Amino acid sequence: MRVAVLGLGEAGRAIAADLVAAGASVSGWDPAVVRPPSPQVTLAANAQEAVAGAEAILSVNSGQAAPVLARELASALAPGQLYADLNTAAPRLKAELAAVIEGAGGSFADVALMAPVPGRGLRTPCLASGSGAQEFARRFGALGMPVEVLDGQAGAAAARKLLRSVFMKGLAAAALESVTAARAAGCEQWLHDELAQTLAQADAAMLDRLLTGSRQHASRRVHEMQAAAQMLGELGVQPRVCAAAEQWLMALDANAEVPDAA
Repeated sequence: MRVAVLGLGEAGRAIAADLVAAGASVSGWDPAVVRPPSPQVTLAANAQEAVAGAEAILSVNSGQAAPVLARELASALAPGQLYADLNTAAPRLKAELAAVIEGAGGSFADVALMAPVPGRGLRTPCLASGSGAQEFARRFGALGMPVEVLDGQAGAAAARKLLRSVFMKGLAAAALESVTAARAAGCEQWLHDELAQTLAQADAAMLDRLLTGSRQHASRRVHEMQAAAQMLGELGVQPRVCAAAEQWLMALDANAEVPDAA
């Protein structure tokens, strides 16, 4: 299979190198890259040259660059070429990209990478939706990529990734805020170990307690977060996560219109 990889940053380089190892013929392009990720990857002079003759095109750059690149390549696509966008972007943008690619005669796969690519490369699990999702799964699944095909149009995979991101990036923000405060309080290692143990013991029951406990004990927890925010301020740490948690708890306590997560 001939594959064009557009974007040779950390993720693109890893995927391109693994594609070569899996037996694919790979051309790559990135305006900021002068050396290919492996000698077997042909570095093209421009995006149009990279996609010429490719059976599949992987856009692995950024959500900001993706629409510009798709519009530039629309006139260069051959009928039936598979164009897969692997960037993290909003569902609406994925739908717009699909309209551009499909309008040019190609098939489009909205691909959401569901784990960090470094260390996994082509083995990174992903979700795929859109007109080219089945073809993407057939082609790249055969090369070792774990692909789950979703029902629905382009944007369905992106939506699931972003919904998960609300939790994962929010969890990271909470960890950063609490550990930064613990450092200022002189007990960073203790809190690090405490959080690590909590994550190691996490299960479905813990998630259910987080969702239902906040509703049951919202009033008390509002005061708890206010006290935490005051302490962080005294430690010189801006309580961003504390403030957001306090607002959620206040809404729950007031029986505001919030979705039932239980």
